Amino acid sequence: MAAPLLQVDGVAKAFPGVQALQDVQLVLQRGEVLALIGENGAGKSTLMKILAGVHRQDRGEVRLDGTPVLFATPGEALQHGIALIHQELNLCDNLTVAGAQFLGRELRRGPFLRRRAMDAAAVSSLARVGLDVEPWRLVATLAPGHKQLLEIARALRGQAKVLIMDEPTSSLTQQETERLFAVVGELRRQGQGIIYISHRLGEVKQIADRVVALRDGRNAGELARDAITHDRMVALMVGRQLRGDSRQAHAPGAIALAVAGLRTQARRHAAVTFTVREHEIVGIAGLLGAGRSELLRALFGADAPLAGMVQVGGRAVTPNSPAAAAAAGLVLVPEDRKLQGLVLGMNVRENLSLPTLRRRGVLIDRAYEQALARRCIGELNIATPDGEQVTGLLSGGNQQKVVLGKWLAAAPKVLLLDEPTRGVDVGARAEIYDRLHALAAQGLAVLFVSSELEEVLTLADRVLVMHEGRIAGELSREHMGEEAIIALATGKGAR
Repeated sequence: MAAPLLQVDGVAKAFPGVQALQDVQLVLQRGEVLALIGENGAGKSTLMKILAGVHRQDRGEVRLDGTPVLFATPGEALQHGIALIHQELNLCDNLTVAGAQFLGRELRRGPFLRRRAMDAAAVSSLARVGLDVEPWRLVATLAPGHKQLLEIARALRGQAKVLIMDEPTSSLTQQETERLFAVVGELRRQGQGIIYISHRLGEVKQIADRVVALRDGRNAGELARDAITHDRMVALMVGRQLRGDSRQAHAPGAIALAVAGLRTQARRHAAVTFTVREHEIVGIAGLLGAGRSELLRALFGADAPLAGMVQVGGRAVTPNSPAAAAAAGLVLVPEDRKLQGLVLGMNVRENLSLPTLRRRGVLIDRAYEQALARRCIGELNIATPDGEQVTGLLSGGNQQKVVLGKWLAAAPKVLLLDEPTRGVDVGARAEIYDRLHALAAQGLAVLFVSSELEEVLTLADRVLVMHEGRIAGELSREHMGEEAIIALATGKGAR
């Protein structure tokens, strides 16, 4: 028999104070989609970074086409045919779309770049993943979902033997996800091996030929195609019983947030009007580019709105800055926690206290910070040794809890969340859902954006569906369903 395309045998990796991987085994065949699942911190990303040359294992062996390999750099891994699409996007914002596509592999004529040829080739590769943007646009101007597709198209240009996708759909809409799955099917037929990492277990069941689970840096089990079910995957990942769907009815109270005629800089001619009540969780659904994130950013003052009225608790608010919005009781957990929600070099204690910083004279009140950190770590079950841990070393799910905790410490009246569980594992996701339900029960008004219809249907008491910058329709819990939401999001059921 031919050797497997890729084989990992007894790989271990430790970081200061953490044994990230211990005796991990993994086999990938040609033309196979292998899903790698596990909770945040299980070791998935560490293993993938070893395969892609970002880290070196402490012991164990990696074989590619039966030959032992040990990569010193990602460039070496790429030359051997292993490409990694990182969970946290790895693009240079100051480059053009075409420049990002060809970074390190530029087309040249002598010392000069062949820009027209790169632009034409970039358009072709972007079309493959369904992304329609100009090749000369700056990467910085793209939405997170478009950046995700650009990263995928960039990896596909290299004709890799092994393509590692780490949370590739975390910023994609359902339509874009389906297009990506079509590309994955095409690669499978061509004989490429794909390692697919995702916390979205529904799409794992849909796309995977086989599932391997990691737990606490070790192999936790494996499922063949016919044995892949949601419950079996959860059991392998968490090793414990999760509570069932925590969705529950919330009786709405007084109007907490009233928005009338709001126009954003991104959608100058589209006015938005709606309300959110106390004790209520309202979801915002829609396709990528519908204006969902732009609406939340305008409400929070990150992008000053062009016109419209905003009231919080019956009082008019002028959201011309995040500080003004927060002072009025309106706070935002942003889509990109690393770039917009946290200072990764600061510790957990410092991040949690930033919005509510207290001083004793000219000195920061450390006693307050420490008490706040202990309370938030306990209430939100943040997996960290203590408040002094550097936030950048936490898993994605725990970083998201820190962002949520810092704003809850400000005692807001309205909580805005943009993709609240992006890149968060099933266990942490259940904890975040439980916390949001508890907050709504206490009287908080919650308004969230999610690209996952399952999440909208699980969390929301009511859903607002956006299409081309406007609210195309509103659905109560009794009338919520995937078909109804998609119809409104695509303009078919717009009122």
